Amino acid sequence: MRAALTHGKTMIVTEVPDPVPLEGQLLVRTLACGICGSDLHALADPDAFMETTRRSGGTPYDPRDGLVFGHEFAGEIVEYGPGTQRALPIGAAVCGPPIGIGPQGAGIIGYAPMFPGGYGEYMILNEGLTMAVPDGLDPKVAAITEPFSVATRAVSRSGIAEDSVAVVLGLGPIGLGVVAALKARGHGPVLAADFSPRRRALAEGLGADELIDPAAVSPYGRWADLGVPTGTVDRIAAELLGTPAREAVIFECVGVPGVLNQVIDGAPAGSTIMLVGVCMQHDTVEPGVAATKELTLRGTFGAYPAEYGATLHDIAEGRVDAGSIITGTVGLDDVADAFTGLARPDAHAKIVVVP
Repeated sequence: MRAALTHGKTMIVTEVPDPVPLEGQLLVRTLACGICGSDLHALADPDAFMETTRRSGGTPYDPRDGLVFGHEFAGEIVEYGPGTQRALPIGAAVCGPPIGIGPQGAGIIGYAPMFPGGYGEYMILNEGLTMAVPDGLDPKVAAITEPFSVATRAVSRSGIAEDSVAVVLGLGPIGLGVVAALKARGHGPVLAADFSPRRRALAEGLGADELIDPAAVSPYGRWADLGVPTGTVDRIAAELLGTPAREAVIFECVGVPGVLNQVIDGAPAGSTIMLVGVCMQHDTVEPGVAATKELTLRGTFGAYPAEYGATLHDIAEGRVDAGSIITGTVGLDDVADAFTGLARPDAHAKIVVVP
């Protein structure tokens, strides 16, 4: 099959062996695959990518050795492997979480050589994790289920209360997904912050209540107006008086050094900080400030199959307009150029590969 194969810190389009479905697996022809920011980071800084993966308990494979990226996918069933139930017919459009399981081991689809991703013409998927694309849903939009399901998990893990203020920092695809997930569940107000006017406009389309340009206004300057006490003493006093204060949840979807400490400094006392963006470099924070403010830091990563399925249902039912963030499509020959284009936030939000 033809595939965009990583080669050093770039990609080349070449012929690679067709994947073969084994026990419990199926072969699909790729219909669409989104380009994820994680792919950009892995290719630009493979050493940091592998070290982060290793230290967090994963099995890292070096992107420079040749991988077929692509873990945001939709495909068409073309063949079943042995021991499958064949619940869906040949030709059915499917998608699913990028979890590869089988006799060849386990790994994240697109980041393990035995599970080539959607930047190739064919993929192998585990039948038990494969979901039918609902009738009428564009496969390009179905592919966006994966990043939006990551956002669904982030919102779920945040434990956000019904009346809490949500601030979303960074409006790449995951940040936009967080905005969509919050609004689909009726949360508000949701403040969305990004330097890019285009990405702020996309967040507005997904229901964000307030848009913030950090170059002009601090994302942390609205607490008093929104009824959120900023100081620890004020919060304690409210609790002692029996009038619990409104809380804030800040979704850090940027993932670059320096941002977390800015969030700790700007967060109101008693708030929750969700680490959604994956910073793969060393960073410096002030733990004393976080402790004194009684902040809660929570990480989140990926999505479980149930969260993926719930997100797919929200998209198919129109509660989440995932397709609105697609700003371009490319074929395999233009994947490398698309990586360059995604480095310019005003140019694109999400590019989908159609092999």
